Order: sequence, then structure tokens, then C-alpha cells
Amino acid sequence: MSFPLLTATAVLPAIGAIATAAVPAARRTAAKWLALLVSIATLALAIAVLVRFDPDGARYQLTESHAWIADFGVRYELGVDGIGVALLALTALLIPFIILAGWHDADPLETGNRRWRPTQGFFALILAVEAMVIISFEATDVFLFYIFFEAMLIPMYFLIGGFGDRAHAGSDENAAAQRSYAAVKFLLYNLVGGLIMLAAVIGLYVVAGNFSLQEIAEARANGSLHMATNTERWLFLGFFFAFAVKAPLWPLHTWLPNAMGEATAPVAVLITAVVDKVGTFAMLRFCLQLFPEASKWATPAILVLAVISIIYGALLAVGQRDIKRLVAYASISHFGFIIMGIFAMTSQGQSGATLYMVNHGISTAALMLVAGFLISRRGSRLIADYGGVQKVAPVLAGTFLIGGLATLSLPGLAPFVSEFLVLVGTFARYPVIGIIATFGIVLAALYTLVLYQRTMTGPVKPEVSAMPDLRVRELVVVAPLVVLLIFLGVYPKPVTDIVNPAVKSTMSDVHKKDPKPEVEAAK
Repeated sequence: MSFPLLTATAVLPAIGAIATAAVPAARRTAAKWLALLVSIATLALAIAVLVRFDPDGARYQLTESHAWIADFGVRYELGVDGIGVALLALTALLIPFIILAGWHDADPLETGNRRWRPTQGFFALILAVEAMVIISFEATDVFLFYIFFEAMLIPMYFLIGGFGDRAHAGSDENAAAQRSYAAVKFLLYNLVGGLIMLAAVIGLYVVAGNFSLQEIAEARANGSLHMATNTERWLFLGFFFAFAVKAPLWPLHTWLPNAMGEATAPVAVLITAVVDKVGTFAMLRFCLQLFPEASKWATPAILVLAVISIIYGALLAVGQRDIKRLVAYASISHFGFIIMGIFAMTSQGQSGATLYMVNHGISTAALMLVAGFLISRRGSRLIADYGGVQKVAPVLAGTFLIGGLATLSLPGLAPFVSEFLVLVGTFARYPVIGIIATFGIVLAALYTLVLYQRTMTGPVKPEVSAMPDLRVRELVVVAPLVVLLIFLGVYPKPVTDIVNPAVKSTMSDVHKKDPKPEVEAAK
């Protein structure tokens, strides 16, 4: 029996979470180091998965299958395709940086009365989220996926509500109320989506008799399992609704700005760069593979919603006065591009969407974490409270600029390639949608450059005149992300080689071929 590498990749951070939570309260530093070491060891396992994965091999690799709840056809089934491998690697890569960036975010607070924060709990919850996200990318049993898709809401709720941003205007009571509101809103939105999905999961079992993704997909492909048109469409809508909430797609997005605004910067990165990717990933893995005809039926409406997300998110980002909420609305716009690429039903669009998931995770992490370092120095999230930072903290300003330029998809940085592929793939089949979406690029340039101008340039405000530049720990967080943004912007081939075969299989699932170009290339 081969070593269960996929199980180990998910179980290690789960065990690490328990061990970190069990560290005595007086040993906060030991808890931090333990969490960091566990996250690095998890990254090593993820690299091992990457090394063993053969892009030209079987669709699902490193598979594991064991009986679980036999009476209901539930199995513990894991397997990864190229899309799952890429997102698993992204998750394992970002968690060590998130932990390092949040090194002091759960340290004891001093207010009127001495108040202690459960430092161990903060890092244990981050590892718990990592474990649940990883197994969500690995699960090929629909019921197993659903359990962890929902379970990750619990640690995220406590991370948002219990460890909020210290740079909150107003009293401690007001800050606590805002955090509580954001956490409850996050939980309720996602729980409603999950409950609707649960009904669809039960319906799928009634129709198919089991929860195995591969068995159901194979039965649909060879004609041994037939779904009535209305049944397939209702089941698709049940799954898609839950994933659209998580993604987040307009008009189900409103929880995200509250959650990212009230959470610490590292937790905000965990939300949008890691957890939200489960929604877009699941659209590719479950919606398109299980319900191909319903996916094609819903495509026009979904593309309209995606374009609204792109323009709406960008417009609201332009008008923001809060740095973190600006990044949140920018992410809504970017997720619109990802969903548009998925449902453009072209290989370029879906490859670009998958690459966008990876690149958005890196670029958002770079921008939000540097913004978090900036906010922690000044103690304010308001753009108007800054000015002239580049004169007193040039390295901080420079890395902030690179993160911002990546957000607007500047050529030479990683998101440009993925956004270009999404637009090319969309233009090929839906030119009007592609043209409208292009305006999102113009708006992205506007909100990013205005943000940089107002915070980093101009006269030095007295409140930032003594602001220190990035420290060693902060440079260790930011520098690798900047290097990755440049490397993948110039040479995205390592990622595209992994995801393209999986995209080809997904295109086959929905029985779609790329449109032929109107003008044939010269031979």
C-alpha cells in the first residue's frame, strides 16, 4: 500500500491545530513557532504532491478510497487533477506567510483593564482552515466535500469575530460590534448557501445512488445514468448557489467587504486568497462535471452576473475610503473575471480562470499583507490619513506599488497572463461580454493608482513622518510573493502545463470545443 500523501497533507495541519491549541497559555511564542513549522511541513508535503503528479497521466491521481458510511454510499475518496494540485499548492504556500504576517496580531491587548487574547487559538484556527481547504481540493466524494466545505465556516467565524483589526475607528465596544456583525453575516450567508447545497446533494444521491464524483460522471458520460432536464437544472442551481456565495458573485457578495474590513490583514488574505477559491474551484469540479447540460443552459445568466461583478466591484473600489474594503471590492471584480472564464466554455477561458485563481491569491496576499503592515504602523485604515509614505518608508511603498500593479494586471506581472487568457477565451464565444468586461481593467488602473497616489506620494503627513520601513520578518513575508508575481508574469508555463490537461477534460465533460478562428493562421 502506497503512502497516503493526500491524507497526510490534510491531516498534518489538523494535528498541528490541535497541538498548537494545547500549548500552555504562558508559551505563546512556542505556539507561534509550532504553527509556523507545521505550515512549512505541510508545504513540503504539497511540493511532494506536485512532484508526484503527472500532468499527462490519469485525470485523478494519488487516489485514495476507503469505505466510510457504506449504508448511504459515502466513501472517503480523495484524488487530485491539475486544477486541484495548483490550488492545493497555493494554499500550502500562502499559509506560512499568513502566519508570519500575523505574528503579533493575537498578542495580549492592553485597554482600560488588562485583557488577554487567546494567541494559541488564533494560529490553531488558521491551521484548521488550511486542513479543511486542502481536503476540499482533494475530495472526490460529494458528501465528503460538502462536510468540509461547510466545516471551514466555523474556524473562519471565530477568526473574523474574535480577532478583529485593531485599526478600528471608535470605541472598543463599537469595534467588537462591527466584528460580530461581520462574522455573523459571513456565517449566515454561507450557511444558507450550504443548506441549499445540502438539499441538492441529497437530490443527487436519490438520482445517482452514490456520492462518488468519478462514478457519477462516468455513468453520465456512458449513458447509464440519465437525469431529467428539470432535475439536472435544479440540482445544478443548488450547487451553484452555494459556490456563488463562497466565490463571491454579485449579488451574493455583500458579506465579503464586511469580513475583510473587520478581520486582521492575514485573515483577510485567508478569506479571499484561500477560502473563496473553494467556490470557484467547485464550479469547475462539480457543476461542470456533474451537470454539463444545466451548466450550458445557465451560462448566459452566469456570464451576465460575472460581468456585473467585474464592473460593480471595480466601481465601488474606486469610491472607497477604507484601504481594506477597497481591496475587498477589487477582489469581487477579480472573481467576476474568474467566473466569466469558467463559463466562457473555452479552453483559454478556463485555463485563464484557473491561472487567475493562483495569481489572484498571490497578488492579493502581497497587496493586503503590505497594507496590513502599513495600517499597523499608522493605526488607521482610512486612505485620507496617509500621505508621503514613500519618502519615509521606500521599501514598504515599493512593495505596495508592485502589489497594486499586479492587482491591475500590469503586463510582466502574473495576473496579466491569466486576465488576458480569460478575455481572449470570452471574446472567442461571447464578444459583447468580453468588451464590457474590458472596462474593468480601466477601472482597476484607476482605483489602484489613486490609492497609491493618495497614500504614498505628496507631502509627508506628520502622523507618518516617523513611520519605520519594512522589518526583516515583514520582508521575509513580502519578498517571495513579489518574486513569484514577477516569475509567473514572465514564465507562467509551470502552472499552465499542470492545469491545461484538466481543463481539456472539463471541456470534454460539457461537450464543448473551442470556436474556430474566423481567419486561419498562415501555414
